[in-house]
Amino acid sequence: MGGRVRLLGVRHHSPACARLVAAAIEELRPAYVLVEGPADMNGRLDELLLGHELPVAVFSHYRHAGRSATSWTPLCAYSPEWVALTAGRAAGAQVAFIDLPAWHPAFAERANRYADAELRYARATERLCERFAVDSVDALWDRLFEVEPADGLWERLDAYFDLVRGDAQAEPGDTAREAYMASWVRAAARAAGDRPVLVVTGGFHTPALRGLTGSDAEAGAGQEWPEVPLPEPDAVAGSYLVPYSYRQLDAFAGYQSGMPSPGYYEQVWERGPREAADTLVRAVAGRLRARRHPVSTADLVAARALTRGLSLLRGHSRPARTDVLDGLAGALITDDLAGPLPWTGRGGLAAGTHPVVVEMVAACSGDRVGRLHPDTPAPPLVHEVAALLADAGIRTGRPLTLDLGDGRDLERSRLLHRLRVLGVPGHERTAGPAHGADPVFTERWEPGERAGRDAALVEAGSYGARLDEAAAAVLAERAGGAGREGLAAALFDAVLCGAASVSDRLLAELATGVGEVKEPGALGEVLATALGLWRHDRVFGVARGPLLGALVGEAVLRGLWLLEGLRGGPGMDFGRLRAVVALRDACVHAPEAVPVPREAVADAARRVSRDAEAPADLRGAAFALCRTLVREERGAREERQERQERQEGEKEAGDSTRSASSRTGPGSARDGRSLPRAAADEVLALAGSGEQLGDWLAGLFAVARDQVSRARGPAGDALVGVLDSLVGAMSDEEFLVALPSLRQAFAFFPPREREHIARQLLERRRLRGSARSLLRTGTDPLVVAEGRALEKSVDNLLARYGLDTASPGAEHTQRPQDEVRR
Repeated sequence: MGGRVRLLGVRHHSPACARLVAAAIEELRPAYVLVEGPADMNGRLDELLLGHELPVAVFSHYRHAGRSATSWTPLCAYSPEWVALTAGRAAGAQVAFIDLPAWHPAFAERANRYADAELRYARATERLCERFAVDSVDALWDRLFEVEPADGLWERLDAYFDLVRGDAQAEPGDTAREAYMASWVRAAARAAGDRPVLVVTGGFHTPALRGLTGSDAEAGAGQEWPEVPLPEPDAVAGSYLVPYSYRQLDAFAGYQSGMPSPGYYEQVWERGPREAADTLVRAVAGRLRARRHPVSTADLVAARALTRGLSLLRGHSRPARTDVLDGLAGALITDDLAGPLPWTGRGGLAAGTHPVVVEMVAACSGDRVGRLHPDTPAPPLVHEVAALLADAGIRTGRPLTLDLGDGRDLERSRLLHRLRVLGVPGHERTAGPAHGADPVFTERWEPGERAGRDAALVEAGSYGARLDEAAAAVLAERAGGAGREGLAAALFDAVLCGAASVSDRLLAELATGVGEVKEPGALGEVLATALGLWRHDRVFGVARGPLLGALVGEAVLRGLWLLEGLRGGPGMDFGRLRAVVALRDACVHAPEAVPVPREAVADAARRVSRDAEAPADLRGAAFALCRTLVREERGAREERQERQERQEGEKEAGDSTRSASSRTGPGSARDGRSLPRAAADEVLALAGSGEQLGDWLAGLFAVARDQVSRARGPAGDALVGVLDSLVGAMSDEEFLVALPSLRQAFAFFPPREREHIARQLLERRRLRGSARSLLRTGTDPLVVAEGRALEKSVDNLLARYGLDTASPGAEHTQRPQDEVRR
């Protein structure tokens, strides 16, 4: 078969390779042109060649038994694969895709069919970059192939791909794909007789295909056409054409394979490297001038001169892309750059990239967006969305204000939210309820960017034929994602999309996800969201519903397990404190949804509060939770007893019962103290550790701030008095250690309550003055404290070297930390 089968290895989206494919077809006039691409599209090649405005892509999806996969096969005018299809058909050849379908396990997690594994042969390309003194594989490719004459290009490509693949071990997926493609090549060789067969694949696969087809294909009699694998009968799978854009093709936007700067290479394809260089210079100048960045004619002359000089210096027969970009950068940028220029490597633009560089990259990328032929088939979801939007009277390009209390507006809101979670552009919500307890009953939607809307709708169709089913599938996928950090957002989005229509899978994923959350902060968000909706929802119809009740119960159990096993050192964690607050609210306001009695939760909180290895802020929060639940349980018990007494009319028996209850159980004599008094005793136990004191108080105030601030009389003074005594007795060093955490703790009080505490301090010290003035120091207390620490360090240093001029026993006339302590 050696002379009849011609294997042409290409780089995806390379103009030089596309020209070579066209020339090969013209010269060989092959019977078959075989192309790397999804074989399950062979029966739909007429659809692919309808006459679309490129770029377009074949979008493939697959879902079965918990495994899902999506993949794109992008094609633009200068893709060698596209040229092989169109030029091959025009020459009368039989054209066919020969690769496995995108859903096949051989593609694993690969989201792009043409993402050849360049990392596996990075060492070879690094050596070549060093040999040719270039910065990146893209510059190397331009140097070897794009700017050089076409003579001998096929041989150079073969040598290049043989070198870069070498004896690298292919992954199992690549091995399966190459074996399948080789079976197509052998079958085509048999069917073609004496006529040539042209095979166009990514260059990474060419050496392997040469070995698989060169030995036994000559004796390929009886080789049948390979069968196209089919998904499982109950799998949801399919392929559709979608519009694509140059932005999606660009390596600077994260594209996994092919060439960067598609707008520039389109000009190379259509006009050649010299004209492409001039076009790029004009495009960059136009973009900068449109943004009022000065670009003079002298700047452009300098850029062109630098480009020509760099081309000559680098040995390029015609200007390459990096020559043009480096010339523009040298002529237009006079500032220091924070990092290397982005075209010296791969990946997206870094934050803080120079604005001139941003415009240069954008000019190289281009703004072309593909468009499908009107006769292109679309998934059912596309047609359903069009009908739903028409029925709801929603038109793109117009703002909407929706009253969520109105049934029709609520349905329109759900429709827009379902499109939002599916990632379909068109409208953006600018106002509306942010969480389950948010008392907002209107939404504002503004027209958004429509680019990519058609492609997004086709891709969303992979989740289901109906909009509600597709949205539920996306939310279930989010809820089942790694880390479970987004459970709270997924839950609220499920409610916004219409909780009555969510799928069983979503409910199962949410329940499972709650049981797998590993961080108290993430769990607290889920519990707070579910509890807020369970208690307060008056719009979405989920208040007191079984879905939210089950989630609240699961979250409480998981939260108790996480918090009781938590260990840590000093420092305050707002996430875990919010989790304790959510546990408190669930036990107090939704006891019927909590699967354990209050006494059990209080006992768990008591254990945490007494665990010396638990973080101090958590111990303070657990102490407050325990006291709160004890008080709530006592109140509930007394209410039940009073109700029973009224019903039975037995006042004397009721009195004895109340007396007994005040002496036993959670309402024992020690537990009967008010929370501020009990907290004061606990604070005294922490007096030896200033750093832990502030963290402990932060936990206490986070959970029971209201009880502390509302306390009046001796009970209210107890905690403030103990804290005042402890802080006043601290040494300077102890005070400086405790100050940051103490400030964080009292930040839980709003200004009015902090003023009340300041008033208590003045009254306790029998001082006259404005409580408000104590809260308005002229200098940030931390700055004062840091200054005092610096002074102390300098004093110690002077004393060490005998340079301290202060008289023995002399005292400072002013102590800034005294003001801070107050």
